[in-house]
Amino acid sequence: MTWTAATYLGYLLIAVPLTVWVARVLSTNGRVFLADVFADHDGLADAVNALLVVGFYLLNVGFVLLFLRTGAEVASLRELLEVLSRKIGIVMVVLGVLHFANVYVFNAIRRRSRQEALRTPPVAPQGYLPGMPAPQPR
Repeated sequence: MTWTAATYLGYLLIAVPLTVWVARVLSTNGRVFLADVFADHDGLADAVNALLVVGFYLLNVGFVLLFLRTGAEVASLRELLEVLSRKIGIVMVVLGVLHFANVYVFNAIRRRSRQEALRTPPVAPQGYLPGMPAPQPR
């Protein structure tokens, strides 16, 4: 096996399990956040969570596979470690950016739903207070 092939193998053995682990952590902990965003709609929160996990896998595994090629021959163990650290570092930065983008979007949705809840009166109007003139028909 060449150093380049070992680099590819090491990259895949690190990047794919890392992606799976991050997706599971985000799915488990994100479920609580989505339940708050989609208050009283647990089915919708679960569906959105599942769709986010599928999209996360497609995007990240696709990126990992497209980013597999090194572009140059790896000739030593030192070069293998340098290439691996650069590639895994980039994958981790991409995972982090995608995570923060998701959190930002869902926090915006959560903020909007809470603002709408403040605008909605807790009880529908029941009538008029005594002493207040009744509205005149038009």
